[in-house]
Amino acid sequence: MAHILHIETSAAICSVSVACDGNLIAVINGALVNDHIAQLTTLIARVCETSKITLQQLNAIAVSAGPGSYTGLRIGVSTAKGLCHALNIPLIAVNTLVSMVEGIKDTYPEKNILFCPLIDARRMEVYTLLSDHSGQLLIPQQAYVMQEEHIFNSYLSCHKIVFFGSGLNKCKTFLKNLNALFHEDYFQTAGSMHLLANRQYLSGKFENMAYFEPSYIKEFYTTLKIK
Repeated sequence: MAHILHIETSAAICSVSVACDGNLIAVINGALVNDHIAQLTTLIARVCETSKITLQQLNAIAVSAGPGSYTGLRIGVSTAKGLCHALNIPLIAVNTLVSMVEGIKDTYPEKNILFCPLIDARRMEVYTLLSDHSGQLLIPQQAYVMQEEHIFNSYLSCHKIVFFGSGLNKCKTFLKNLNALFHEDYFQTAGSMHLLANRQYLSGKFENMAYFEPSYIKEFYTTLKIK
């Protein structure tokens, strides 16, 4: 049996889960916003206790690889790498946008429907992609500035598209089409990572822990407070 711990820190609230052979056992979500560094190790201990397994019984650790919060991703990846080194087990990276699609598609079983996850970025920008029900990417992952003439228009003419995620509200104004479906209050959790992680585990798709970095899409910029 393959036990995999999943760590999701790309969003404002961190989340962890454990699955066995691709079957989800337990999911625990944080209680506080943007407090990953204080909560994550406690959540990992709790999810292992709930799942009735020890860290030593884990066969791999999967981490949400971005895009998303720069700080959150750094915390998640650093924690995952540390555990993998200590336990001598492989690291699996799961794309956050793809995981979002995995977490919502069963809610919309119509096979002709498309999925557009939206992660809030700067100003009117979002991180996004467009996927069909099978996971095929029609628009690849990218940082995109929403505008009146947008890249989804041609697909909306013949498909229903489910738009969801933290960037939804900033995009609604431009998505004026009857085929645009708005899934409100989507909450990204580690509970949507298990099937993707298990497929990668079975195919031996692991990361080089010395060189792996999250997918930020854009460079990170810091600002200094003027005294």
